[in-house]
Amino acid sequence: MTPPTRGRPRGTTKRELELIALRLFTEQGFDDTTVEQIAATAGISGRTFFRYFPTKAEVLWYQFDDEVAALRAAFAMVADEEPMMTAVRRVVVNANRYRAEDVAELRTRMQLVGAIPALAATAGAHYDAWERAVSAFAAQRLGEPEDALLPLAIGRTTLAAARAAFDAWLARADADLTVYLDEALAGLARGFAHP
Repeated sequence: MTPPTRGRPRGTTKRELELIALRLFTEQGFDDTTVEQIAATAGISGRTFFRYFPTKAEVLWYQFDDEVAALRAAFAMVADEEPMMTAVRRVVVNANRYRAEDVAELRTRMQLVGAIPALAATAGAHYDAWERAVSAFAAQRLGEPEDALLPLAIGRTTLAAARAAFDAWLARADADLTVYLDEALAGLARGFAHP
C-alpha cells in the first residue's frame, strides 16, 4: 500500500486549464460546463481554479493577453524608417503565425468565442488592450497622445480589419490566417482602394 502524500497538492498550469476547458466547452457546451468540472479534471479545487482565472470565460483569453504583450514588444523594435502602416501590418501578421498543429485549437477557440454570448461578452476588454497596443505605436509615431483622434482611429480600424480577417478565415477554412490578415491590413493601408 502506498502511504498518502503530504504537503501541497500537485499544481497545474494556465495552459492545462485552458486545454481542459476548451475540451469540456466543446463536448458539453459552455453553459453546461462548471468551474468545478474543469478543476476536478485538472486535479485541483474550484478555489484553486480562481487563483488562475477570475471566471471560466477568462480561460480562453490568457494567450490572447500574451499576444498583446508580444505586439507591444514588437512595436518597440520597429525601425524609425519603416512606414507606420507597413509596420502595423507586418507586426500584426507576424503575431498571428501559428504552427500547423495549433490551427485546429485556434479555430475551436475562436468559434466558441464567436458563438457563445457569455464568451463574446468578455471579448471587449481584451480587444481594447489589443487596440491600445496599436494606438500606442501610432501615437508614438505621430507624436500625439494615445487618446488623440488619429491614434485611436488607427488602433480601432486595425482591430476591425483583423477581426474581419479572423471571421473570413473561420468561415472559409481554406488558407493560413496570415493570408487573410495580410490582405485585410494591406487594404486598410491603401484606404481599401483596388491595388
